[in-house]
Parts: sequence; C-alpha cells; structure tokens
Amino acid sequence: MKAAVIHGPKKVTYDNVPDPTIKNDRDIILKVTATAICGSDLHIYSGGIPQPRPMVLGHEFMGIVEETGKAVTNLKRGDRVVVPFPIACGTCFFCNHHLPGQCENSNPEHYGPEGGLLTEKGGALFGYTDLYGGYDGGQAQYVRVPYADYGPRIVPDNLTDEQVLFLTDIFPTGYTGIDWGEVKGGETVVIFGAGPVGIMAAKSAWLRGAAQVINVDTLPYRLEKARTSASSQTILWEDNGKNVIDEVRAMTEGRGADVCVDAVGFEPDRTFLDKAKAVINAEIGSPKVIEACMSAVRRGGIVSVLGVYPTTYDNFPIGQFFDKGIILKGGQAPAHKYIDQLLKYVQEGKVTLDDVITHRLPLSEIAHGYEIFKNKEDNCVKVVLDPWG
Repeated sequence: MKAAVIHGPKKVTYDNVPDPTIKNDRDIILKVTATAICGSDLHIYSGGIPQPRPMVLGHEFMGIVEETGKAVTNLKRGDRVVVPFPIACGTCFFCNHHLPGQCENSNPEHYGPEGGLLTEKGGALFGYTDLYGGYDGGQAQYVRVPYADYGPRIVPDNLTDEQVLFLTDIFPTGYTGIDWGEVKGGETVVIFGAGPVGIMAAKSAWLRGAAQVINVDTLPYRLEKARTSASSQTILWEDNGKNVIDEVRAMTEGRGADVCVDAVGFEPDRTFLDKAKAVINAEIGSPKVIEACMSAVRRGGIVSVLGVYPTTYDNFPIGQFFDKGIILKGGQAPAHKYIDQLLKYVQEGKVTLDDVITHRLPLSEIAHGYEIFKNKEDNCVKVVLDPWG
C-alpha cells in the first residue's frame, strides 16, 4: 500500500509499505477514505519530537472496515467509522476514568507514572513516534486499529467524510479546552492560536454559551479564518504578546479573561532572543504562549493547555500562578469521552467542522502538504488528504 512515511526532520515521503495485518483479536483493518495533517504532526516533522526510524504518520483518519479480529463484535466489514486519536484499551484504571490518553496498556514499552521526556510516557497515539507506542498511523491507504471494540464510532450515512473527519482529534481537543475551562455561559474566553484546534475551541466556546470569544494569532490570514469560521473577535499578536494582554484586560474591565486556552504549544513563532534563551536553558521550544495565558487570565481563572509541551522550562511563573489563584489543566484530550456528544452536535447542525479546510490534496502530494502547512504558505489552515486520489 501507499503511505506517508517520516524519515527524519522535514523529510516525509510517499512510500510503498507492507499492508497492515490483524495482530490481536481486538484489531480491525481500516481502508482509509480521508485523513489529515494535524498541527501536532508538525512537531515530529520539525524534529521537536524525535522519531529515529521510518514510521507512517497520521492520527486524524476515518474509513471503511476491511477486516475484523475475532473479539470485535460491534463492527463488521463495510462499516464506515471515525477513529479517536488516542489508542486506548477501554478497561484499565485510566480508561475507566475517561482518560484514554493515559491508558496503561497501549504503550507497554514506554509507559510509566513519571511522565518524563524520553521515558515513562502516557498511552499510545496513532502515528506519533515510538515514544507513544510506535503504531503506524492513518496517513495511508490502510491502517491497523487496535482495541477497535472501544475506539471507532460508526458514522451516519447522511454525513460526508469531511463533515465528521475532525471528530478524530481537533474538534474533541478544542472542546476539551473549553470543558476544562468549565465554561457554563457568559464567560470571556481567549484562545491563543487560530489554527485548526484554536478555531475548534472557539466553536466549542459558543456551544457552551460563552459571551465573548477571542482568538489570538501572529498571522492575519488565520485570524480571518477564525472570524469567518467561528465568528470570533481577534487580536493580532505583536510586541511579543504584550499588546494582547493589554487588549484583553481593556475588554474585561481590567480583570482579564475568565478562561484562556493555549492552542499553540512549544513551537510558537519566536524571535532570535527567544531561541537563544532556549539554547542557554537546554529547552526545546518556548513556553511563551502558556506564560501569556497566565497573564491574560483573570485572578481565579482557568488556563487550559492543549498545545504540546514535551520538556521542562526554566523560570516558569509559578509565583504568578500562586498569587493569581490560577487553575491550570492540560494534556492529551480524552477524545473518547466527548466524541459521541460531539457527533450529535454535527448531526443536529449545531456546528460545522469542514469550513476550516483550505487544501485538499492526494496523499501522493504529502510532502507538499507538510511544507505549506508547516511554513504557513498559500494561506494554509488545514490540509485533508485522499489516500486513493
């Protein structure tokens, strides 16, 4: 079969690879009909999260069931399903507490309680390095889906692939940030990042009754997409973010936002001085966005961290965290927890997901897709790939 394979930083190629096979009775083989490039894939592409051996990428995918293991009785050949991005067993302590990203069984080689940089990680993710299980991903024509009696959801026939594809990751992830923010109605929500996850967080904030939703970004074209797709107010990040803090406080009677969402993570746009500081402190990337969230949020407010942070950072503002009484929540989104409710929102027409798509490409153009997404070329916000085009 054909697949997108990472061979090192900034080297993704369209390769022939062996077809996947059933390895466990709870597996299925899925014929992939739609897949996408996620912002977190770019951390592998850039080398920020290392992957030393070739691996099939991709954790946003859906398709048609081709083959089922003996223990999978809830699915059959021909079913069209969408697959949540964490690989989770459904039976361990953490799965039973709606934390599939912390599954105790899906990542046996690298799992542990510590949460270290290169060891003792959480549960497995599709196509997301050996540290997170080493499972090939879904930027391919076929993919093996473990624990398929727990993860995949059957898609109604009246919905297209593009209408539901983002139930895999970016919509549940954006919604997670708002749920962690305890949005109940009437809040001001500021979302740092106007990429796909940031826009989905904005859509989710409106679903939960927010009174004011603001996206922040460094690029005007992404802010325009947030305005048109999510009806957000927008702020252009300037002056290393100081203007954002001032504007948010001016819009909230000086207090700051009730909820701030970090939808950027450790690889934001950085100045030369930012990069020099990271080198001196032996850090990967920068915590500047989470620091901006902690300044922009009001006292007693909540900061939700959806962006990836793989390492420790010097001078983290713990004093500010304590003095302001900030609630800080973060981690892998528990997609399995929300996916059924979010599918209902799509079915009922309460939310539209496919309006963030800016580029549709055949999988054979995977290198071009990663290049324009990483470099933010051609006003690229979201790339969807056809494995059979």
